[in-house]
Amino acid sequence: MTDTTTDPAIAMPDAASLHAPVIAWFDKHARDLPWRRPEAGAWGVMVSEFMLQQTPVSRVLPVYEQWLARWPRPADLAAEAPGEAVRAWGRLGYPRRALRLHGAAQAITERHGGDVPSDHGQLLSLPGIGEYTAAAVASFAYGQRHAVLDTNVRRVFARAATGIQYPPTATTAAERKLARALLPEEETTAARWAAASMELGALVCTAKNEDCARCPISGRCAWRLAGKPAYEGPARRGQTYAGTDRQVRGKLLAVLREAVAPVEQAALDAVWHEPVQRARALDGLVADGLVEPLEDGVYRLPLG
Repeated sequence: MTDTTTDPAIAMPDAASLHAPVIAWFDKHARDLPWRRPEAGAWGVMVSEFMLQQTPVSRVLPVYEQWLARWPRPADLAAEAPGEAVRAWGRLGYPRRALRLHGAAQAITERHGGDVPSDHGQLLSLPGIGEYTAAAVASFAYGQRHAVLDTNVRRVFARAATGIQYPPTATTAAERKLARALLPEEETTAARWAAASMELGALVCTAKNEDCARCPISGRCAWRLAGKPAYEGPARRGQTYAGTDRQVRGKLLAVLREAVAPVEQAALDAVWHEPVQRARALDGLVADGLVEPLEDGVYRLPLG
């Protein structure tokens, strides 16, 4: 006898029964976000995807609006120094994303005439673009059929299809296989499904406080039907921030973002009391290309 529990693609054979209720729920409850509006275009979608990685919507919204007002097209961003992208990134966190987005804008301008490509392979070849972002832009901006697997989608699929509370720490081949099995055949429906399943995970099937009473597929959810068994995988550690090198890096970058001229070492030394950690954080920023050292112990955001 075949053990179907090890193959998530077999665990839920009736994928079509999920599509209509989830998409209908999305049509009624989807948030009105600026990157979902037609005027956002592919560039607006791409910017949002970079910003939303590991960052909540509430923090992204004001920065996104300012970014698109300043750089409405990739060529506008590409024409400026990468340090300006880091400056405008503000406190979104993980500022290397700003450099990667600037690099993608340059490549789009040089290779594609300033238009975000619609071809998945061309998207994937852009600097800073991984499998998830390429699939998301192709799906959300161009209505193509791709499996879009972010944390929210993975959690919905883990619960509804495989009966476990949380997905693995890193995306697995089994999850990709499941996502492809659940993908509607028709392109427009597939793109809508990708957005709808993501929104369901963000608003209803959340990590800590799932609201099964509001879920359009609770009656088909393998995890709920199994009695919501507790997660038995590796320990899920929350990310700490206070006292970490990440916090020190953020404080150092804040000084440089707010400065109109290169900053002396003494101004950077003032932001953190522990000299070894402070030096390590600054060295890391330089190594990552986020800070440019000049002569005489002076630093600035990168110009090129």
